[in-house]
Amino acid sequence: MSVDSPAVVVADPDASERSATVDTLEAAGLAVGSVGSIADIETTVTADTDCVVTATTFPDGDAFDAVDAVRAASPDCVCVLFTADSPSDLPRGRPDQIVEYVPQTVPNARERLVDIVGNAVRSSNQAAYPVPADETERLAAVGEYDIDELGAEATFHRLTTLIANHFDINVAFIGLVDAHEERFIACVGANWPTLAREDTICTHTILTDEVMVVEDVHEDPRFSAVNRLDELDIRSYAGARITDEAGNALGAVCCIDDEPRSYSRAEREDLRRFADEVQEQLRLRKRLSEGVE
Repeated sequence: MSVDSPAVVVADPDASERSATVDTLEAAGLAVGSVGSIADIETTVTADTDCVVTATTFPDGDAFDAVDAVRAASPDCVCVLFTADSPSDLPRGRPDQIVEYVPQTVPNARERLVDIVGNAVRSSNQAAYPVPADETERLAAVGEYDIDELGAEATFHRLTTLIANHFDINVAFIGLVDAHEERFIACVGANWPTLAREDTICTHTILTDEVMVVEDVHEDPRFSAVNRLDELDIRSYAGARITDEAGNALGAVCCIDDEPRSYSRAEREDLRRFADEVQEQLRLRKRLSEGVE
């Protein structure tokens, strides 16, 4: 243990990775302890622990064994899965094993982790959704896109219609992720003007350059307990991030279906191309609205 009564425990069998994560969290002013096994979690985590950051695999179990151990000691403790594994490769858990997910593959991953863990320590509740490290700059960028002024509704409606037909799915949409909700600027197959950010999968999509696929929402521990997704018949999801010219994440272009489904590499590449087209349209129309050639 690195401190007597840590608010945060980092669980990772890789000593180098564990040390780097601890250093980042301590630099943010958090009281941090560290362990390298499930057995150590069982003897370290207490009712006073606010958050546990866990790797995927351990010599004596996996991430969801870690979550079970944490829940036994502190039922309300926030568990954050911090891993380089893609969502499709993560072990599958039960709804009561809900964790937050921060991919190590995104830029400044540990700095982004600080936001999630810091919020957990401040609120002592399950973090509602992951927040990018550059959230302030990102929200300012999103605010610069007034879709009504850009006159892009018809274009985006055509694009989402093409996406829905191309992938043979129920719903296709383009969404901008604001501070507390996702705003749908085009949506074919459903009438969703907005969705609370804690209920939307896109708040995870904007964290990564990769196309995000959730083959079955019911089997993904991040989303299986989100009742709103069931209410909207969202069973499978694929999304590609859209950014402005400075790289700020604006939102995502997404595919939704009411049945579990996978997406091939070719299909993911096609979705990325559709998202690139949306990006180009947004950037071009913004430049034109500003009078820039």
